[in-house]
Amino acid sequence: MSGTLAHRGPDGEGMHLDGPVGLGHRRLSIIDLSEAASEPMTNEDGSLWLVFNGEIYNFPELRRALAGRHSFKSQGDGEVILHLYEEKGEGAVAELDGMFAFALWDARRRRLLLARDRAGKKPLFYHDGPRLFAFASEVKALFAHPNVPHERDPDTLPLFLTYGYVPTPGTFYRGIRALPPAHRMTVTEAGTDAPKRYWRARFVSGWDGRVGGPSQGRESGAAGSARMAGLEAGQAARAPMSDADAEDRFRSLLQGAVERRLVADVPLGAFLSGGLDSSTVVALMARAAGGRVKTFTIGFAGHTEYDEREHARVVAERFSTEHTEFVVEPKALDLVDRLVWHHDGPFGDSSAVPTYLLSELTRSRVTVALNGDGGDEVFAGYLRLYGGALSERVPRVAFRALGGLLGLLPEPADRRHPLRFAQRFAEAGSLPLLERYLRWNAYFTDELPSLLRPELREGLDRERLLESFRLSHAAGAGSTLARLLQLNFETYLLDDLLVKMDRMSMAHGLETRSPFLDTAVVEFGAALPDRLRMRIGKGKILLRRAMRDILPASILTRGKMGFGAPLGAWFRSDLQGFVRERLLDATSPIYEYLQREAVEAVIARHGTARADRSAQIWTLLTLESWLRQEKEWGARPPAQL
Repeated sequence: MSGTLAHRGPDGEGMHLDGPVGLGHRRLSIIDLSEAASEPMTNEDGSLWLVFNGEIYNFPELRRALAGRHSFKSQGDGEVILHLYEEKGEGAVAELDGMFAFALWDARRRRLLLARDRAGKKPLFYHDGPRLFAFASEVKALFAHPNVPHERDPDTLPLFLTYGYVPTPGTFYRGIRALPPAHRMTVTEAGTDAPKRYWRARFVSGWDGRVGGPSQGRESGAAGSARMAGLEAGQAARAPMSDADAEDRFRSLLQGAVERRLVADVPLGAFLSGGLDSSTVVALMARAAGGRVKTFTIGFAGHTEYDEREHARVVAERFSTEHTEFVVEPKALDLVDRLVWHHDGPFGDSSAVPTYLLSELTRSRVTVALNGDGGDEVFAGYLRLYGGALSERVPRVAFRALGGLLGLLPEPADRRHPLRFAQRFAEAGSLPLLERYLRWNAYFTDELPSLLRPELREGLDRERLLESFRLSHAAGAGSTLARLLQLNFETYLLDDLLVKMDRMSMAHGLETRSPFLDTAVVEFGAALPDRLRMRIGKGKILLRRAMRDILPASILTRGKMGFGAPLGAWFRSDLQGFVRERLLDATSPIYEYLQREAVEAVIARHGTARADRSAQIWTLLTLESWLRQEKEWGARPPAQL
């Protein structure tokens, strides 16, 4: 099991056995590179044992508070978890501010505690069988255990073909679950307690002091990040303030979040796309770092609509960073099998390709990289959020008229074309809000019944497909925009963006850190009034204002490009043969679940340039790769691919 995860921890391996209990750990050395910080790690009397993935950003404050009562043998952050547990038991989890997944074995109580960070940056999967409980950072490590069943769940395919992922806590396999973010669970020889939530960001629409503050949804204690900013619990997000004060407070919180993520005993750098979020992170790093910041970007020659290198250079020059670029070629799609292996299944987001390559490039120079993940999700950067809020004010009859008019125009060959956005907006306008929003984001919608074989169509139940959306949407309060931000934070961010970033960076043993997902920053952003989120189609109003005297004007006024690859053009030229070879072979394993005629229709429609079906084709390619690898592996995946 441990060897299967060697890519996540290339610097060392450790194990602890206690009768029927075994803990394994692969180490990526970041803070305290000595053997004293190796894991599994124990406390003074050897009664507690810890395996831990990630970083605890408030560990210096926690360590100072614990030092008088406990003996520390390392300078690392993991040891504070052990000693905090000694004092607070399971309540220790709520005191941790960071990105983490950990398991702590309490030998005296014969109890295992599992926990995962608030946003879900670090993964944790488990199998709870009649005679075995097993956990791991990736599903493939569970399958290395001979008593964990390796059984695909075909009922998840409608969910995957809709979202491009299987919503948490589900996976592609029966008997394998994901521990949800901001949850903990305990396991004893008598059984397993259900996962318990210890925190939840509550997105609201304004500073009314009633909901959404840092104390909302927390079991006990105040966020360490809020304490570090010199704020009382609740003050950061609940107190009304002027727009100018909000800018100052936000800039201070984000600067602190960046500085906490610069603590490391190894080289650091940053992903730089030239977008507002990553440029902000680099700007604040340049303020805090002692030397030149190392920045890394990726581009696509000949595809300006996907190439942000020019914008990244502007930022790199402004802040005098040590800048490195990499150009992606169509042959990068040869990576599809490797990407699927790292994701433990098909994955619909094709930006995994440039993320994998960017991580590989970055890891050749540094071990830790900061990124801009979370900026769009917390501070409202997506056009679809504006569309969702606006669409609630438009009469259904107007949508039908607009849809009929736009339907007369041919669909653009590029899915990023403004006309295609307008057509998608109008097509779904007469649907209820959540179905409308799902249609704007889904990979397959109306085609899904004809795509699936008859025996799988029972999984197309509308309520099941919308379940994760309904649960998250209901947790928000106030405006439509606030509720959609809640939904986006708990679905797309969790199961797409954070999965992609974790798997593609850890494939190379690269740790990535996200200042916008700092607890205090998230809680502050969740309680903003809508006027500081989005206005007349322009998102991240507060972020733009806060950075207006720091970032170049060309970056502040840019629209969102998104981090993707020019698959539409590639699938009609260089990679046309690759697509046909993978998807149109009569012996392809996808036809165990899909209808050949429907797959052919998707490829044919894209090939004639009458529409852009590249996202759907990529989704099918990853599904084919996963099923083929499963067939070749048999019961167990290889340790490396």
